[in-house]
Amino acid sequence: MTHPSFRVRVPAMNEAILIAAAAVILIVSAAAVPVRAAMKPGDIEVHTLDNGLKVFLWEDHTIPNLAIYTFWKVGSRNEAPGITGLAHFFEHMMFNGSRNYPPGAFDRTMEGAGGSNNAYTSNDVTVYQDWVPSTALELTLKLEADRIGYLSVAPEMVKSERGVVMSERRRSVEDDNHSLMWEQLNAAAFVAHPYSWPVIGWRSDIENWRQEDVEAFFRKWYTPNNAVTVVCGDFQTETILPLLQKTVGAVPSHDIPRGVVTVEPPQTGERRVVLHKEAALGSVLAGWHIPATADDDNRVLELISTLLASGESSRLYKRLVDHDQVALWTYAGTDDNFDPGLFQILVQSREGIDGPRVEAPLYEEIDRLKSEPVTARELEKAKNGLIADFYRNMATLSGRAQTLGTFEVFHGDWKKMFDQVATYEAITPEDIQRVAKQYFGEDNRTVVTLVPLESGEGDDDAN
Repeated sequence: MTHPSFRVRVPAMNEAILIAAAAVILIVSAAAVPVRAAMKPGDIEVHTLDNGLKVFLWEDHTIPNLAIYTFWKVGSRNEAPGITGLAHFFEHMMFNGSRNYPPGAFDRTMEGAGGSNNAYTSNDVTVYQDWVPSTALELTLKLEADRIGYLSVAPEMVKSERGVVMSERRRSVEDDNHSLMWEQLNAAAFVAHPYSWPVIGWRSDIENWRQEDVEAFFRKWYTPNNAVTVVCGDFQTETILPLLQKTVGAVPSHDIPRGVVTVEPPQTGERRVVLHKEAALGSVLAGWHIPATADDDNRVLELISTLLASGESSRLYKRLVDHDQVALWTYAGTDDNFDPGLFQILVQSREGIDGPRVEAPLYEEIDRLKSEPVTARELEKAKNGLIADFYRNMATLSGRAQTLGTFEVFHGDWKKMFDQVATYEAITPEDIQRVAKQYFGEDNRTVVTLVPLESGEGDDDAN
């Protein structure tokens, strides 16, 4: 399940086809090179260009393709009340014209060269993804350099994209009950930290961004020394380095503003939100405060999420779906965060089942993690699932670029990527009990319950 704070630019139809085709090509490459053998730290070169842009180069000549990912260290956490949603807004704006490429030309030029692109925004980063044939390397770097250094922020384009974002907010949040629940969860769980507001922004802020707010946000955060670029695929390092310096390396940089210093205070009591909304079925969403992604306890929490909700043999599925028959499906997981975030569990109730009937067995299963050591067989199965997912992801150029950038940006050291499997394998039943006891307390919990309204039931209250 994709967390609703994870906003992806909606591609045009021809772009979507190209993305699908590129994905197929990249996946096929897995058959050519055994993933374990291909994962060698010595194959990766790290360079910092003259303007401070940090570049990771991972050659792979299996197929004549490239995955080029740029991680900008700017997300919704770098906003403020009144300008929420601007990081996501620039995910859109970066495709809408620069000095040498007018609106629409970025996509058309890349597609004409046989490539495709996309982007996403989170609490902490905005990531731009290019999938292109190796013959389009120089063109792609020119495109990236032009929009970084000379993005157009014309008032008419700001107005147009503001409307697009408003439409996206209505479609993906306000008309999507689970996304609305996630928005309410964060708003209730965080009282001080900027993780409290949604990545897409509050409606009133989107409606009232000023032109000077938009321009200032871009100037402040889109400086090359605030980004990491990963290039994976068919290139020659000795050739690409001068090309990088000539293109993206020639974009001027400036000092990065002070980042977020607010620390969310400890939660000292359960918080609850009841959401009355037209819906066919009720749902329960619970979140517990956990450390930032770089903390080692997050590897244990990833394993716990697998134990709880990965597949029909998982604990929550067997208990809530099969045995108690109070739910249709369950989800558990975490997000990548620079700062402490939330471990989340979402349960889709069956028809006629209210929140308390879902929560009681849910918390019993959470408590069982604390009181009973996980069996060796169950633990091994969960580890195997995580490890298989990791290697499956690393089998593609796109997966490698995403993973390498994620470890550098969120884990603090890209080399930890090569220790990930060993880290999973070293987790013990005692680790699971310790982490469950430390974080899954009632006082550390925030719960959002969706109570369905019949069609038209809430109309009088809304008027």
